[in-house]
Amino acid sequence: MELAHSLLLNEEALAQITEAKRPVFIFEWLRFLDKVLVAANKTDVKEKQKKLVEQLTGLISSSPGPPTRKLLAKNLAALYSIGDTFTVFQTLDKCNDIIKNKDDTAAYLPTKLAAVACVGAFYEKMGRMLGSSFPETVNNLLKSLKSAESQGRSEILMSLQKVLNGLGGAAASCHRDIYKNARSLLTDRSMAVRCAVAKCLLELQNEAVFMWTAELENVATLCFKALENSNYGVRVAVSKLLGTVMATALIPKQATVMRQNVKRATLEEVLELMATGFLRGGSGFLKSGGEMLKVGGSVNREVRVGVTQAYVVFVTTLGGQWLERNFATFLSHVLDLVSHPRATQTHVEAVYSRRCVSFILRATVGSLLGEKAQIAAAKDICQAIGKQMKAVEAVVNDTNGENKSGAADVAASQHVMVCALQELGSLVQSLNATASPLIQEPSIGLLETVTSVLLHPSMAARLAAAWCLRCVAVALPFQLTPFLDRCAERLNNLKTSPEAVSGYSFAMAALLGGVHQYPLGIPHAKGKVISIAEDLLRTAAQNSRLSLQRTQAGWLLLGALMTLGPSVVRYHLPKMLLLWRNVFPRSLKELEAEKARGDSFTWQVTLEGRAGALCAMRSFVAHCPELLTEDVIRKLMTPIECAMTMMSHIPSVIKAHGAHLKASAAMVRLRLYDILALLPPKTYEGSFNALLRELVAEFTLTDNSANTTTSLLRSLCHYDDSVLLGSWLQETDHKSIEDQLQPNSASGSGALEHDPSSIYLRIPAGEAVPGPLPLGVSVIDASVALFGVVFPHVSYKHRLQMLDHFAECVKQAKGVRQQAVQLNIFTAVLSALKGLAENKSTLGPEEVRKSALTLVMGALDNPNPILRCAAGEALGRMAQVVGEATFIARMAQFSFDKLKSARDVVSRTGHSLALGCLHRYVGGIGSGQHLKTSVSILLALAQDGTSPEVQTWSLHSLALIVDSSGPMYRGYVEPTLSLVLTLLLTVPPSHTEVHQCLGRCLGAIITTVGPELQGNGATISTIRSSCLVGCAITQDHSDSLVQAAAISCLQQLHMFAPRHVNLSSLVPSLCVHLCSSHLLLRRAAVACLRQLAQREAAEVCEYAMSLAKNADINPFAPGAETGLEGVLFGMLDRETDRKLCSDIHDTLGHMLSSLAVEKLSHWLMLCKDVLAASSGKCIGTNQMRSDEMDDDTMFTTLGEEDKSKPSVAPRWATRVFAADCLCRIIMLCENANKAHFDLAMLMALLFLFSDDLLVLHLSDLIRMAFMAATDHSNQLRMAGLQALEDIIKKFASVPEPEFPGHVILEQYQANVGAALRPAFSQDTPSDITAKACQVCSTWIGSEVVSDLNDLRRVHNLLVSSLDKVQAGKKGSSSQLYRESATTMEKLAVLKAWAEEAETKPKRAIKNTDDEEEDFGTVDELPPDSLITLVQPELPILSRLWLAALKDYALLTLPAEFASQLPPDGGAFYTPETIDTARLHYRNSWAPILHAVALWLNSAGFNASESPEEAAAAMPNSQKRASSIMLNQAPGTPPTTKSLPEINKDRMHLILGVSIQFLCSPRPEEPVEHVTSCLQALHTLLDSPCARIHIAEDQLLGVELLSVLHRLLLTWDPPSVQLLVTGVVQQIVRAAQDYLQEKRNTLNEDDIKEKETCLVLGEGGESGGLVPGKSLVFAAMELLMFILVRHMPHLSPKMSDSPSHVSAKPQLSEESARLVAATVTILSDLPSLCSPAGCMTILPTILFLITRVLKETAVKSVDNQVSPPVSATLQAIKTIVTLPMAKTEETHKQWTSLIRSTLASVLEYSQPEGTKSILDEVSMLTAIALFLWSASTEIIGVQSLQNGCINRFKNALNSCDPWVQAKCYQLLLSVFQHTNRALSTPYIHSLAPIMVEKLKAVEGNRLISNTELLAVQEGIKVLETLVALGEEQNRVQLLALLVPTLISYLLNENAFASASTISKDLHEFALQNLMHIGPLYPHAFKTVMGAAPELKIRLETAVRASQASKAKAAARQPPPTIHSVPTIKLKTSFF
Repeated sequence: MELAHSLLLNEEALAQITEAKRPVFIFEWLRFLDKVLVAANKTDVKEKQKKLVEQLTGLISSSPGPPTRKLLAKNLAALYSIGDTFTVFQTLDKCNDIIKNKDDTAAYLPTKLAAVACVGAFYEKMGRMLGSSFPETVNNLLKSLKSAESQGRSEILMSLQKVLNGLGGAAASCHRDIYKNARSLLTDRSMAVRCAVAKCLLELQNEAVFMWTAELENVATLCFKALENSNYGVRVAVSKLLGTVMATALIPKQATVMRQNVKRATLEEVLELMATGFLRGGSGFLKSGGEMLKVGGSVNREVRVGVTQAYVVFVTTLGGQWLERNFATFLSHVLDLVSHPRATQTHVEAVYSRRCVSFILRATVGSLLGEKAQIAAAKDICQAIGKQMKAVEAVVNDTNGENKSGAADVAASQHVMVCALQELGSLVQSLNATASPLIQEPSIGLLETVTSVLLHPSMAARLAAAWCLRCVAVALPFQLTPFLDRCAERLNNLKTSPEAVSGYSFAMAALLGGVHQYPLGIPHAKGKVISIAEDLLRTAAQNSRLSLQRTQAGWLLLGALMTLGPSVVRYHLPKMLLLWRNVFPRSLKELEAEKARGDSFTWQVTLEGRAGALCAMRSFVAHCPELLTEDVIRKLMTPIECAMTMMSHIPSVIKAHGAHLKASAAMVRLRLYDILALLPPKTYEGSFNALLRELVAEFTLTDNSANTTTSLLRSLCHYDDSVLLGSWLQETDHKSIEDQLQPNSASGSGALEHDPSSIYLRIPAGEAVPGPLPLGVSVIDASVALFGVVFPHVSYKHRLQMLDHFAECVKQAKGVRQQAVQLNIFTAVLSALKGLAENKSTLGPEEVRKSALTLVMGALDNPNPILRCAAGEALGRMAQVVGEATFIARMAQFSFDKLKSARDVVSRTGHSLALGCLHRYVGGIGSGQHLKTSVSILLALAQDGTSPEVQTWSLHSLALIVDSSGPMYRGYVEPTLSLVLTLLLTVPPSHTEVHQCLGRCLGAIITTVGPELQGNGATISTIRSSCLVGCAITQDHSDSLVQAAAISCLQQLHMFAPRHVNLSSLVPSLCVHLCSSHLLLRRAAVACLRQLAQREAAEVCEYAMSLAKNADINPFAPGAETGLEGVLFGMLDRETDRKLCSDIHDTLGHMLSSLAVEKLSHWLMLCKDVLAASSGKCIGTNQMRSDEMDDDTMFTTLGEEDKSKPSVAPRWATRVFAADCLCRIIMLCENANKAHFDLAMLMALLFLFSDDLLVLHLSDLIRMAFMAATDHSNQLRMAGLQALEDIIKKFASVPEPEFPGHVILEQYQANVGAALRPAFSQDTPSDITAKACQVCSTWIGSEVVSDLNDLRRVHNLLVSSLDKVQAGKKGSSSQLYRESATTMEKLAVLKAWAEEAETKPKRAIKNTDDEEEDFGTVDELPPDSLITLVQPELPILSRLWLAALKDYALLTLPAEFASQLPPDGGAFYTPETIDTARLHYRNSWAPILHAVALWLNSAGFNASESPEEAAAAMPNSQKRASSIMLNQAPGTPPTTKSLPEINKDRMHLILGVSIQFLCSPRPEEPVEHVTSCLQALHTLLDSPCARIHIAEDQLLGVELLSVLHRLLLTWDPPSVQLLVTGVVQQIVRAAQDYLQEKRNTLNEDDIKEKETCLVLGEGGESGGLVPGKSLVFAAMELLMFILVRHMPHLSPKMSDSPSHVSAKPQLSEESARLVAATVTILSDLPSLCSPAGCMTILPTILFLITRVLKETAVKSVDNQVSPPVSATLQAIKTIVTLPMAKTEETHKQWTSLIRSTLASVLEYSQPEGTKSILDEVSMLTAIALFLWSASTEIIGVQSLQNGCINRFKNALNSCDPWVQAKCYQLLLSVFQHTNRALSTPYIHSLAPIMVEKLKAVEGNRLISNTELLAVQEGIKVLETLVALGEEQNRVQLLALLVPTLISYLLNENAFASASTISKDLHEFALQNLMHIGPLYPHAFKTVMGAAPELKIRLETAVRASQASKAKAAARQPPPTIHSVPTIKLKTSFF
């Protein structure tokens, strides 16, 4: 292929390749040329132009295929427009000669077509340059048009279209000729030609004025004719032509109007013309006038559907503003269409017409108008309904019968009503909450108008009104409850009017059915509908005029009640079961007796009643599966079995009483089948025989004279077969009207009145309004579905009987009836096979298979394609169910033989599909051996050019085989691919189905080759380039389905080989498709973009932008500057297809994730533009006033340019999406870079890169959140509040650089307050108020605002909502929604208060601590300011909080304690809504718990309240709660509890809730809940009352500790672990205090009995600790766990294992704090034990402590002591000084323990290889602690003493002065020890070393302050020794000290030059000497006398010092005192 990439065609290469590959090679060259000509240098092109033209014109006569000729023409034209044009006329003449050629053979055809294509391309590209030659060309084309065959005709017409396009107005002279010639072809046999004519005429009408003036009527008639027997493509093309011509006639384009003076048509004329098509079809004006007036003759449905589409085109062309101005006229015209008798001849026709009109309204009003205009339109519709209703009422009330035609008018009016009400409902539903002005404005009276229709005489209108009310209620949920009440009340008042009973019950049923769409639900009490229903059923028999309506209404309401779900139905179930039982006779005897009684009317009522009862049962089974226990099913089966028995009696009843009962009987059957299909078949096994008889009779039409067919066949066939069935029409924008043209009975005629129960059922996905099919079809559908459910459970014998019976039925029926019976039977068989497959059961023995096979094989050559399709599908499913290789082989062989011999299209198509289906269902492995044969046969069939149908079916099957074979197909890829390419290059484009199948094959091949496509081998490269060529051809096809297939192929390719897909060409083509009129193409384009955006979002956006800048056809006109993102946002407003919208959301999401951070301002602007629509500015306001202008100016404004403005302001759903995007952007920025949130950092960064950061857009963010939060739409308000909360959380701590000490958010407090205020108004739904409470507490807790008065703004909102909570059930919103909504709101308020209360400690701590740098300005807030806000409400709050906690505690009880729940609910929930309430409690209990703990800690334990006050302060609803709270049954007189008892209850409550939660917090719980709960416990245990409580009941503490241990096992965050250690410490302290208290009391009682006192504590006498009962044991378990988690090598298991590495990581700061806390608690534990208990635990504790010391005592650079080390030292001190040592029994053990510990410490401080790391100071401190605290006899052991002395020696000899200094300090303390026996050995061995060290020091050698310090400390020790020595030894001691000091003195000369450190030392020595002299005068003299030279030095030094002092005094009078540098130990251990 690479060889094809050259400017000139590489002819040598072409000659060398095989004949077959040449077309591909040429096509590839043309593709390359197409790209390169545009980019190439003009001079290069001109050099080679001559040769190029030769090569290209040569190709014309080489009979190129369709894609090749298209490209060839394009290239030739491009070549001339780039290069020289002088030979263009020669080429044109050549082409014209070819066209004139009389050769009509098939071989010459491609050449002719190529020439035609070239002519078209020339004119399109060069237009007026060729002006002179055009008449001849046009004549030439028109001449050959007459003789051409269909391919030629369409090609010529397309060329003419291009000629017209290129020449514009210049071609006026030929317009009439073209029109005349083309006109007749509009009714051509070939559909492709009709499409081409339509497109050609569409081009023509741009310039040819006569088309929309003089010829307007003829054009219309022609279009109607063209629509007869048309296909979808023709309907789209012709409707486009018709709609555009009509629109142009009404408002011509300016240019043409300026040129000629035209008479414009009026709106009435134009609409009248369109209406003729809608009402009379294409028979047109040619028949005599009289015939037209007769009503006979049906309207052609295809014409009606086509004209419907034309109406939409007409309005769309005129634009949204035109529609806005003329809506009333247009509406009345469209509604008149449905009231015309011609449109409503039969009921089905009427439904079809209604559907068409609804489609027109939906497609125009729904998508062209913005929200404001839609509201105006809704008003107009309201008025139209009101007008119609008045007319109806006049007729109904006119008793004298003056108005004869009235009855017909009423009948016609029902259809108008249905259309108007459906559109009104859809409008309100799409507007959602934005529609509230419609409801609230009394002048419109929407509700009154709609409710008035509930009394319309026709059922259809009543149902439509009910449906409309349901839409309103779903859109505006606050209307739901009032509606229900109003309907119930009216129903009561108008019990005697049959219409009212029916209408109002429809409305109530509809409203109940809508409840599930709204999360807040309705009050539980509204379940009382049951009493109304019961009443209706009871009184039905009283009045025969009403009995039918009352029966139907009663059951309808009960059915609707079931949709409310189990929580409501549970209460009414016994009553329902009773009602059901009573409707049916109890026994067979009663059944028999019944037959004899009654007249036809009573039978009708009875049957209706039973149908209703069964319907209510079905609703129950479908909506309350949880309540279907064995017992309930058994009770349901009684009436159901009775109904089954009754079925067999009905025919005789109908015989007796007349055929009008047939409908009611059918209804009973329908309901019966429906409910049985939902129940497990096992439950009605006994009745299978009777049931199957009924079912089979139903769908084989045994008792049914009509040829009704089922509608299920399409859905049972495989989705992929849509290309054969044409069911892809389901996937178009015109689905709702195209359904009417499907071949099965009553297809697309769904309407509410066919089955009123559908008014309350869930709507099937994708439908706007429920449309059940007519009863006749529904019953057959239901029977087929049930047959599929039952068949797998039937015995083989019966299966065989049925299959044989089917064959018999097919044989006996003839003609049309045979088709119908066969269709139904096949659907049933498919349904049965599907059921077997789902049940994993088999078909049965040989004879059953044989029978089934015969049945299926017979249909494979049925002329009806749908049947063939079904037969193929059935064959595949049979193979799947039988699953035996021989059986499959037999089936395959049969088809192989057939295909080899058969020549007719029918059997070839049927059997080729059979092969495909076999492979599809058996998969590659099961059918591997047939693969080769299948593929070779299908490849041969696919080449059969004579029959496109055979090609389509065989290619489709081939695609199925490729798909199912997977890698096994790899060997056949090359031949298949080459066939696909050949066909793509040769099959005429008009055979679109063939091309669609080729596209599918291509996609399947790409999937099969898969990731291999990335390879570079020769074969893979060939395959890949073939695939790319294939994609290119399909991409260029004119049919949108083929293009969609191409896109999905490219998508697959991109997935497997992304490098080879050229995005620069793919993305722009996708963008163009986004505006396509074909849904499938838009879907494919968006799906592909979604995949591309996942990997390469940036490139995608770039290419899209380049298209926006360069394109001539600009799909981006409105959004050029916002690029692809803007277009996608715009699409969200127009598209309704679910899949499409979700893909758009995903695509935007991917683009956002990868681009938003880099292009921040761009994306924020996008969101802002979308959200700005909510501030009430509609974009089109400036043109709103143009209706006052005069006509001329109107022309100029309403031309093309207003198309460029965005037509519609973004709708609410899009705005919600934009608000969500905003939250995502904030999150993405946070993850990307913290600088986004910090202005100060930003200032620094601005110099580095000028990127835009989020913090710069803060005001925009706040503004967007504000706009959203204050919108009409509830969803948008929620999204806005969420965004606001995110903004507050992320920016709360960002400082404002210009005003230090302030935060950046402070300036926005007014906006925040204003955004929150509306959410607290009375009529706001609970979920929004709840969200707003959360934002309030976030705002108050974020500490942004420091001024109390500013805080009050937001705080007062919470105060108001607290009043609402107190007002109990009197609040206004409480009756509108389900009770749990109120629960949610109240709990949210309490939670917000709780969070506000929690924030106070933060402030207070910050102010009391002295860490100023943390808290810039301490004086801003008095520490307790927030308390002042919460304080006044605390008494009320605390009570409500406790009530809420109590509820939560009850609700978390396991199910088996359900009986213990209070029967009438808790303080904030009702028993009916328990399940929904649980969730709300789960979200809010944690902060409330913390707040309660804070309150109890500060004051609560002293606050007892007498119940009387409590009752007075509480609203009624909570009186019962308070009595529950005080633990009595409501109603008993409250006994006042003592304060301790109340407190005990509270403690139990809080600990219970905490323990229950901490036992097993679910992983999805937010970590805040866990921390909140732990903080609450910590706070609680701060108070003495709680401590006593937990210490008294030791098991409680143990329980709590073990729960905390579990928590640690599952939750890792250090914050949680720190909190846990805090709580453990509190528990241990509580126990300590308690024990101490006990010991003290004992001591006071009896001082003598010391022993008992000491035995107190755990371990008692024996010292044993019982796991599970021992607090100490539990604590140790937990603490050990923490230690091992952070220092794994503490665990002996770890250190013994060979994998254990000795390298010890440094502990992180958090871990260090944890370890320190743990060690501290460990050291407290012994104090909880008796002496014996102590001995049990001390070994462990001491081991852990010493190991921690060893691990953590590591030298740090700045000699800081780490927290764990200081904790361990403190712990050693605590333990060594334990009083336990004093007891005799344990003394020995104690001694050995302490000795071992000291030994360990000594061992650890042994200088090893790692000596440098160990921190000697900490180790020495530890040793000193032992020496200091323990008695001599314990430590005086020789070995220990030597060890200690060695450590000190090492330290003294250390080279680190810091260690020396510390060592001196510690020695000082040891030497001073009171026990001389202990200190003496140390003095003896260490003092000499010290003296040596100090003597060695030379003053001028000292370098650092630390060294100086060491010397000073050493001297201090010596001085102490002197002081300790006895008098007689003092002289010797001084003789050591004084010379050393004097040696530090400097002589005068040296003093000046000495360093500061030396000077300091000199001063220090001098001071000390001056101090010692007077102290020991005698000894001092002796020493000085002995050494005169010392004396001289001393004297000179003193003199010098005095002299300098005098000088200094003279210089500066105040003396400076020299400060001695000292370093104190941070923590004093002594």
